Amino acid sequence: EALRPKLTRLAYRMLGGFAEAEDIVQEAWLRWRRADRDEVSNPQAYLSRTVTRLCLDQLKSARARRETYVGFWLPEPLIEPDAAEEPEDVTLTLMLALERLSPLERAAFLLHDVFDTPFAEVASAIGRDEAACRQLAARARAHVRSERPRYPLKQGEGEDIARAFFEAAAANDAERLKTLLAVHVVAYADGGGKRPATLNPIYGRDKVMRFIAGIAAKPGDAPRWLRAAVIDGLPGFIALDRWGTLHTTALALEDGQVTAVYTMRNPDKLARVSQLAAGLQ
Repeated sequence: EALRPKLTRLAYRMLGGFAEAEDIVQEAWLRWRRADRDEVSNPQAYLSRTVTRLCLDQLKSARARRETYVGFWLPEPLIEPDAAEEPEDVTLTLMLALERLSPLERAAFLLHDVFDTPFAEVASAIGRDEAACRQLAARARAHVRSERPRYPLKQGEGEDIARAFFEAAAANDAERLKTLLAVHVVAYADGGGKRPATLNPIYGRDKVMRFIAGIAAKPGDAPRWLRAAVIDGLPGFIALDRWGTLHTTALALEDGQVTAVYTMRNPDKLARVSQLAAGLQ
């Protein structure tokens, strides 16, 4: 039980969803109950290895499901207070970078670079020798290095920009949006085929602004801000759109401007957020 939060974070980072992560950890617990304790010299290593191997098996079917996923896939949003207990700086942008890695590269990188697991234990977890694990982690590191946070935010700066973005988008304030959005901004949305969302990313400030203007022009109530939130390490907010649909929006920032907008509208991935938002509406 003491290791459950860490094991759940590992499984979530591997799979991108909490329900799957919790199922994996529960299965690991069942295997722990059946294990011969005299044969287990390091319970943490045993459980990390078990969770990792279960995740690798799960990823085979997960990747097949994502090939038929409707629209752009985003990981389930991790929102404080969940994120408050996490020491690692794994942001949503890094999670998406991990999606481009092979399952073994992802496992080696997460175990060693994020969860400080010695390479000897990594090798045992993924069934490769230490030299191979070092190569896997090095390749993964080269792919994701650019996604590490490079511009630490001042206290309150992320929330200020998130609120300014929400208000400018809600009012379709083109001048304000132009100052907030970087020229190379990209907007992503995940509706899972169950809620309206763009099927593909929208690239560039002008196209993103036109998309926001199109939404603002449609009939409906004014969007409603529920609360600011840190979403997978990025500043953002929970809100209701003009049709009353719950969604989360996370913002990647660089030099005070928004470089990426990540909007989650898929209700299957918003169950935990719905519980959090229930008292805010």
